[in-house]
Amino acid sequence: MAGWSHRYAKINGLDVHYVEEGTGPLVVLLHGFPHTWFSWRHQIGPIADAGFRVVAPDMRGMGQTSGPPDHREYGPDRIVADLTGLLDHLGAEKAVFSGLDFGLFAAYDLAYHRPERIAAIIGLENPFITPSDASPLSLAARQARRHFNHIHYFVASGTADRDLDAAPREFLRKLFYALSSDYHYLDVWRRPAGTSYIDALPDAPPLPWTWLTETELEFYVADYSRSGFTGGLNWYRAMDVSWEYRKSYAGRKNPVPFYFIGSEQDTDLEGWHGDDPLNRLGDHYEDLRAVRMIKQAGHMMQMEKSAETTAAMLEFLAAGRSEWV
Repeated sequence: MAGWSHRYAKINGLDVHYVEEGTGPLVVLLHGFPHTWFSWRHQIGPIADAGFRVVAPDMRGMGQTSGPPDHREYGPDRIVADLTGLLDHLGAEKAVFSGLDFGLFAAYDLAYHRPERIAAIIGLENPFITPSDASPLSLAARQARRHFNHIHYFVASGTADRDLDAAPREFLRKLFYALSSDYHYLDVWRRPAGTSYIDALPDAPPLPWTWLTETELEFYVADYSRSGFTGGLNWYRAMDVSWEYRKSYAGRKNPVPFYFIGSEQDTDLEGWHGDDPLNRLGDHYEDLRAVRMIKQAGHMMQMEKSAETTAAMLEFLAAGRSEWV
């Protein structure tokens, strides 16, 4: 981490924190929930060493980046403005964007609205925005009548913020374990309706694990203890807002070059993108370049299988570099 710079800027009305290293074509790494820039700690240095300028921001409402309390301020138009504002602040016309979870959806939205600002997308785990005739929150509510559903809990329980703010270390430790290859995350659906998320999650073994130490967990605990979880939960609470907004480009293929890295034990690939999503990537992208699958990794593969994930990202960056300089 010695070469990394922590920077702070006012962008799109937010106090934004980001980490930067290296020089060359710009690569922006976008995290999901409940993550921060720190989830990219294994990728920042190697990508910079390969001749790229790497920027990993804390996303709206998470980590050390501020976020409004109103969930309606977390729709795609606001997030796209955050990303274009970041590019403007960095003095960059465009960048390669890589993301996971909500961070990847943010890159997808940017590609539809401002494709000239994206050189390519390297997507992790979430292959596309899954089309749906019904709103995401109504689908979550329907599931929650039968069993525990984390999206419905975040949105409708009325206690999610308080529950998670009261036990950030327990929540993060249990969730990170549940999302790993050592647990089948969809087993949380076996819990009855009305269960709290912390109670729905499995007990986690003591740290350290092969991919996470106590010190590394404390980076997340410290940030979420300071900020609280409301900003991150607002990304879920805005899912219907985002669904309505994305109707404007429903059925259109994403226009920018696309690379995909998935893991064989990812809960999102298993449960949220329909049957056989990898064979349907061509239905969603005009320029699908390559697909890599990583074995024995769960959802957060850039931490759990950091070497393999980084190698795939470097391969994709090298393949397209001549186009992006």
